[in-house]
Amino acid sequence: MKKVMKRHLHDHFIDHCQKYRQMIFLSGPRQVGKTTVADMLGAEFVDNRYFNWDDTDDRALILNGQKEISEALGLNRLMAELPLCMFDELHKYRDWRNFLKGFFDKNEKKTRILVTGSASLKTFRRSGDSLMGRYFSYTLHPISVAECLDVKGGRILNRQPASIGKDEWEALWKYGGFPEPFLRASQDFYNLWKHLKTEQLFREDLRDLTRIQELDQMEMLARLLRTQVGQLTSYSYMAKTVRISVDTVRRWIATLESLYFCFTVRPWYKNVARSLRKEPKYYLWDWSQLDDAGARAENMVASALLKAVHWWTETGKGDFGLYFLRDKQKHEVDFLVTRNQHPWFLAEVKSSGSQLSKSLMYFQKQTQAEHAFQVALDAEYVDRDCFEFNSPIIVPGKTFLSQLV
Repeated sequence: MKKVMKRHLHDHFIDHCQKYRQMIFLSGPRQVGKTTVADMLGAEFVDNRYFNWDDTDDRALILNGQKEISEALGLNRLMAELPLCMFDELHKYRDWRNFLKGFFDKNEKKTRILVTGSASLKTFRRSGDSLMGRYFSYTLHPISVAECLDVKGGRILNRQPASIGKDEWEALWKYGGFPEPFLRASQDFYNLWKHLKTEQLFREDLRDLTRIQELDQMEMLARLLRTQVGQLTSYSYMAKTVRISVDTVRRWIATLESLYFCFTVRPWYKNVARSLRKEPKYYLWDWSQLDDAGARAENMVASALLKAVHWWTETGKGDFGLYFLRDKQKHEVDFLVTRNQHPWFLAEVKSSGSQLSKSLMYFQKQTQAEHAFQVALDAEYVDRDCFEFNSPIIVPGKTFLSQLV
């Protein structure tokens, strides 16, 4: 496997910089590859400059104001090509939105701007004027099956299938999709990496970006979420176990979401008789943390689907969403992907030996979804486009995931 990997959004970002004046806001988990994306994008420009808030010299430049940054970029002289200005972890600066607004408004014709962060740039909105209309937001996800196959930016909604190599598949399953452990495929390195990542989340990010003091209880809540991946959430059970209030549980989980520890999948209830409406399910951004094989398989598919719906939406293909289906009679399907608020396809994750789920047909009839897949993660690859079929069908995970993003 390659030691450095060009990510799927690289070509789109080059296109963005040529077509649009808006800043690129790129957020995602720590160590998911945002700096690599910035470096590779910067290499496409004759002039570029990277400012990291965590670097004391760069922080001093930022705090000294827009003039210092402009001079560092050389924006006071005529350039044949626009330079690229990159800001990393700028959301840690309390007045970051005002700073960016002023810098962009003054220099939008002189430079292109990339802003990256390991916390959601939408969530950590400090005081200041809105940046609405001045940026397009993108999310960098872990590496997926389709990305291993060098998908070209998700230009079509479902590409033709391709077969992933055995080593890459096993590395994704065992070490997850974060670039360094995936590319190294070493258990020793993975163990060290996982420990460091946990320390950074619970001892640095929570300390720097929130006012939460009870870090041990927050870590206990995170461990509890790991054991309940893919299950209906009981906030009262979590509150009792961690010994905090239900409102605190909800608030802390929202914080963990903003720091890309977990994500929410909510129930779809339109045109579904006696459907559940409130209880969400949670999944982890790093499926390798799950010991249970069934939960890991479901989380791996959830992550690939979330990556796809984010990418299709963020690149203007439409408005896509990820949900699950369950009614009061306990009919259930793991995932529903919607397109412009209409059900598009269902996906149920099972082992290859399972019979076709009756709930797929049951919910496909109610929702009128175009496709219904039972994804068998342990089945051998089949070289056939699963999106050719409209009735419920069992599909190998390697085939299905290769057709996403």
